[in-house]
Amino acid sequence: MSSSPAAPLARGSRLALLVVGLCWLAVLFDGLDMFIYGSVLPHMLQEKALGITSGQAGDLGSYATFGMLVGALTAGTVADRIGRKKLMVSCVTLFSLASGVCAISHSVAVFGLGRTLAGVGLGGLLPTAISMVSDYAPRGRAALTIGLLMTAHHAGGILSAYVALWIVEPLGWRAAFWVCVVPLLFVPVLAAFLPESLSFLVAKGRTEEARALAGRYDVELPAATGKATGAAWTNLANLFRGGRWIQTLLYWLASFGGLLLVYGVATWLPTLMRSEGYELGSALTFVVLFNLGGIVGMLVAGRASDLFGAPRISAIWFALTAAGVFLLSVHMPLALTFVVVFLTGVFLNSAQTMIYATVSIGSVPADRATAVGWTSGMGRFGAVFGPWLGGQLLAADKGDWGFTAFALAGVSSMVFIGIAALRTSRPAAGTPEQRLAGAH
Repeated sequence: MSSSPAAPLARGSRLALLVVGLCWLAVLFDGLDMFIYGSVLPHMLQEKALGITSGQAGDLGSYATFGMLVGALTAGTVADRIGRKKLMVSCVTLFSLASGVCAISHSVAVFGLGRTLAGVGLGGLLPTAISMVSDYAPRGRAALTIGLLMTAHHAGGILSAYVALWIVEPLGWRAAFWVCVVPLLFVPVLAAFLPESLSFLVAKGRTEEARALAGRYDVELPAATGKATGAAWTNLANLFRGGRWIQTLLYWLASFGGLLLVYGVATWLPTLMRSEGYELGSALTFVVLFNLGGIVGMLVAGRASDLFGAPRISAIWFALTAAGVFLLSVHMPLALTFVVVFLTGVFLNSAQTMIYATVSIGSVPADRATAVGWTSGMGRFGAVFGPWLGGQLLAADKGDWGFTAFALAGVSSMVFIGIAALRTSRPAAGTPEQRLAGAH
C-alpha cells in the first residue's frame, strides 16, 4: 500500500475496497454454511431427520470442524505456494458443492461426509481471506480491516437463522442446504475480479505481474523481503525460529480455547436455549442477536486493537466472554437474556478474530498465510471438541454444564493470549514488521 499513513479512501483505496469487498462476500457465504447446521439442528432433532440423536448431532457438528482443521492446516502452506486467489476460489467451490451432498443425503454417513468436505473448504477460506486483506489493508488499519472482514462471517450467521425461519418450516431442512449451494454462482465473479496478493507475487519473483497490478490500481509495490517463499515446511519452521516458538505456542493454545468456545456456542446455542424452555423462534432470535453482537464487536475490537494492540484487547474480550457465557446458565428474564446474548456475541467472536489479527500483523508476508493457517488449524482441535462436548452434555441431560464448560475455555484463552500480550509489551528483538503485533 501507500507509504503514507493514509485513510481508507487515500491512494490505493480502490484496490483495497475491491479486495475487501470480494473477500467479505466469500466470508459471508462461509458464515452461512458454518452456522446453517446449528440453525436447522433443533428442527432436525424434532423431526428425527436421518434418525439422528443428540449424541450423533454433536458428532456431526465435529465432522465439519474436523474438516476445518484439515483445511486450515493445509491452506496456509498451499496459499503460500500457489497463491491466495486460487485457493479462495477452490475453497468456495468445495464448501458449496459439499452442501449439495448434505442436501441429497439419506443417511447420517453421507451427511457427515458432506459436512466434513464443507469444513475443509470453510477452514481453508478464512485464514486465506485474512491474509489477503492484510496485504491490502491501509497502514494503521490492519486490525480494523480484518474485523470488518469478519463481520461477514456473522452476517452469514444471521442469514442462516432467517433461512431456518423462512425456509425450513415450509420446505424442510434439505432446502436450507440447497441455499448453501448458491455461492457457486459467485465463484466466476471471484475468479474474474479478485487480484492476487502483491506480496505473494513479489515473494515468488513475479515482479512484472506485481508491477502491472500495482500500476493499474495506483498503489506502491511492496518491498522484497529478501527471501522467496520457501517449501511448505520451511514456512512452518520459520514460526519457531529466533525465539518465536513461545509466541507461536501461546497463539495456538489461545486459539484452541477460543474456537472450542466459538463453535461450541455456535452449534448448540439454539438447542441449549430451547432446552431451557424457549420456543424455536426465540431460540433462533438468540442466533441473530449473537451474530449482531459479533458484527458490532468486530468493528469495536478492530479499532481498539489498532490503538492498543490486538493481543491486549483479545485478552480483555475473552474475560468478558467467559462472564457472559456463564451467565447464560442462569435463568433470567427474557429481555435480560437477550442483552447478555448480544454482549456475549460482541466479545466472543471478536476475541478470537483478534488472535488472527495479532498473528497476521506480526508475520512477515512470505509466512503470513502459513502463520494464520496454522494458528487457525491448531484452534480447530478445540472447534472439533466443542460441538462434541456440547452433544455429550446434552445427551446426559446436563445442558447447563455446557455453558460452564464453554466459559472455562474462555478463561484459558484469556490466560494464554494475556501472557502473549505481556510478552509483546516488552521491547521486541524481531523485525519491525513482527514488532507491530504488540503495538499496532
